[in-house]
Amino acid sequence: MGRTRGEPSVAASGQWRDEQGVRRPSGEAHAWLPGTNQTLCGVPLSRAGLLRFHHVAWPEVFPESGGAAEHVGEVCRRCVAASGHRSHRGWSPRWTRHSPRP
Repeated sequence: MGRTRGEPSVAASGQWRDEQGVRRPSGEAHAWLPGTNQTLCGVPLSRAGLLRFHHVAWPEVFPESGGAAEHVGEVCRRCVAASGHRSHRGWSPRWTRHSPRP
């Protein structure tokens, strides 16, 4: 799965393995940009003991996605806000320009 640079991945407090043996996040989930040592809300990964899941996209931990959200207990509200979205209920940009001026 190709990931674009700047797209948040997941850091979580726990992990589990699906039927194919792929690691999936569990517990408390945070947004994390690969290449950095902290979450979008400012929590240091190593000090908080968070595990990195570079192969899991941030929207996959929302309960509505059904993706990797099966064992996620809580999604960090500050990371949802820092990722530029109003809530985890709808993963859409804050605003879009529909008819720009010439």
